[in-house]
Amino acid sequence: MNKGAYLMLVACLEQIKKHYPQAVICLAPNKNSPYLSRAAIGALQKVSFRLRGIDLNVLSYFMPLRLKQFLQHWFGFVFESDVDLILDASGFAYGDQWGGRNVRLLGAEIRRLKRHKAGYILLPQAFGPFSKPADKQALAQGLPQALLVCARDEQSFQYLKECAPEADIQQFADFTNLVAPRLPEFSGYQQLPQSYGLIIPNSAMLGPRNRNSAWREHYLQLLITAAGIMRQLGITPIVLNHEGEADAALCQQLLAAVDGIQIVSPAHPAEVKGWIAAAKLVVCSRFHGCVSALSSGVPCIGTSWSHKYEMLFAEYEQQHALIKPETSETELRALFATVMAEQNVQVLEQRAAFWQIHSDELWQLVIAKIQQAIDSGQVQIKSA
Repeated sequence: MNKGAYLMLVACLEQIKKHYPQAVICLAPNKNSPYLSRAAIGALQKVSFRLRGIDLNVLSYFMPLRLKQFLQHWFGFVFESDVDLILDASGFAYGDQWGGRNVRLLGAEIRRLKRHKAGYILLPQAFGPFSKPADKQALAQGLPQALLVCARDEQSFQYLKECAPEADIQQFADFTNLVAPRLPEFSGYQQLPQSYGLIIPNSAMLGPRNRNSAWREHYLQLLITAAGIMRQLGITPIVLNHEGEADAALCQQLLAAVDGIQIVSPAHPAEVKGWIAAAKLVVCSRFHGCVSALSSGVPCIGTSWSHKYEMLFAEYEQQHALIKPETSETELRALFATVMAEQNVQVLEQRAAFWQIHSDELWQLVIAKIQQAIDSGQVQIKSA
C-alpha cells in the first residue's frame, strides 16, 4: 500500500472522528486501497459503475432504495447516490502525467453530486499541468461546483486558476504533519544504532513520468554515495522501504551494493513517520517521506520527479537541499554539512511549527464549508 496515501487517510480519519464522530466512512477501491485494508478500518465499500473509461455512476440514482439498503446492510456496498460528501485526498492524480481520464471523471462526478445535494471537497494535493482542452473544460465546469478546492502549492494553484478562475480555490500545504509519529518498533532490528540516517528510495525516479532521463543513469549511485557519506560521518545508514512492493527492487539493489546495510519496512504510516522523526538525517525520494522529515525538524536531502517536491522544499526554506542527477560526491558531502548545521535545523523547526498551525486552519475551513453547505441546503444529509 502507498504509505503516503495511507498517511493522508489517517489524517482525514482523525479529523472526521474529532468533528463528526457519528459519520459513516466509505472508501473507493483502487491499488492503494485494497479490500482488507478498507475493511480493517470499518469502511464501507464505494461501488463505482465505470466501463472502459465510461462513467455510468448516474445509474445508481435510479436503483431501488430497498435494494441499496439490502446491499449496504449485508455486503457494505454503497453507491454514489448514497454519498453525502466526498473528501478527495488523491495526493497527485490530476494532471498531464496521469492522462486526462481522471480529470474528466472528476469534473463529471462533482457536477452530479452538486445536482443531487451532495458535496465535494478537494483536500490539499498537487495538480497539473493541464494542456488538453478537454481537461481544461472539465475543470472549468466541475471545480466551481465543489465546496472547496485546495492546491498544495503555488504552481498547482496557478494551474487550477488558469482552468477554473471562478472556483473557490485555496492554497494549503500538505496536512499529514498533523499525524503524530508513532515510536518505531525497533525489536526486529539487530543492535539499533544511536545515530542513524535513512535512505528512502522511490521507483518513480526511474519511471516514465520522470521527464529528467539523467536520473535513470545516476540515481542508484547517488543513493549508494549518500550511504557512504553517512558512514564517514558516524551515522549508520538504513534503507527504509516507504512503499513496500513498489520500491522493493531498489531497496534490494541498495542492500546488495552497500555492505552491512539493513532494510526496514514499517507497516503503519505513523510508524514510518516515527522512524523518520527519530533519524539524524534523511535522504529521501518519496514525497510524504520528505514531508514527515521536514515537518519533524529532521534534515532532509531530496530528489524530485515532479514540481511538488520543489514547492514542498521551498515551503520549508530548503530549496538548497534538492539534489540533481549530476550532483558530485564532494557537493553531496558539503550539502550534508549544510542541512545538518544548527542554524538550518532551527529554520526547519520554525517552519514546521508554522505549517502545523496552517494545517489546523485548513480543517477549520473545511468544517466551516461543510456546515455552511448543510445550513443552506446545498448538502442534504441522507443518512440523518
